[in-house]
Amino acid sequence: MINRRSLILCAVALGSSLTMGMAQADQLADIKKKGQIVFGVLGTDEPNSFIDPKTRQLVGYEIDVATAVAKKIGVKPVFKQLAVSARIPELQQGHVDILAATLTHNKEREAQVDFALTHFVTGSKVMVRKSSGITALPQLAGKKVVTVRGGTQETNMKKAVPTASIVTFENTQQAFQALRQGKGAAYVNDESSLLADYGKLGPAAKDFVILPQSIGVEPIALGLRKGEAGLKTVVDQALRELEANGAAENLFVKWYGPGTRANIAKRTFKISTDKI
Repeated sequence: MINRRSLILCAVALGSSLTMGMAQADQLADIKKKGQIVFGVLGTDEPNSFIDPKTRQLVGYEIDVATAVAKKIGVKPVFKQLAVSARIPELQQGHVDILAATLTHNKEREAQVDFALTHFVTGSKVMVRKSSGITALPQLAGKKVVTVRGGTQETNMKKAVPTASIVTFENTQQAFQALRQGKGAAYVNDESSLLADYGKLGPAAKDFVILPQSIGVEPIALGLRKGEAGLKTVVDQALRELEANGAAENLFVKWYGPGTRANIAKRTFKISTDKI
């Protein structure tokens, strides 16, 4: 028979469990206590995050965005390189605090992670060799298309050209190299990154072309673990401040604007919403 003492002990135990759960859920407090915040980044996706060949340090648009978030919180930013396919599992398992890894915000992923305000908007496009004679997406039917594993590009491509044969690689550098080596008829990536890849070709750029058709809009955002309202609030505040004080525009020009490898003439978005 359950006596009064047993009921009291059960109630105390339950209360302790709930308290521990609430404490564990306060990720922002944990980050402040540690004095650092760990961002999961790709490190292979110029100009978002990549290794500077001169300094051997991680640099890029999302590295600067993440650094601004860390400064807002008052902690040191730490960067951990991840594979595209490992981004969400690494976040869910607590190996990183936030994803700053060219993460597309879509409805499917909302069931797995929360998203901060969209800090970049791009679209998926396709690069081919000029000699292939391919000028439109339908011509990729039955052909081999290379892209990165675990990204939205694979899904977008399958929707656009269902009969294309998709071959994936661990990162965008490997996929881009596969196109250059003739291992695929086309290479699909976010347009912004694709333009940066195109800029790396130098004189060889004359042998390649980016098809004009877009195969999906990609709102890019920082990814957070589900239910961390306190952390999301301060992250969104940091992003809003970047937009308000002009730093967001400066970062775009620095990494994507005229004269860069991406060479995008004008920013067509504002950091203002987490809706898609």
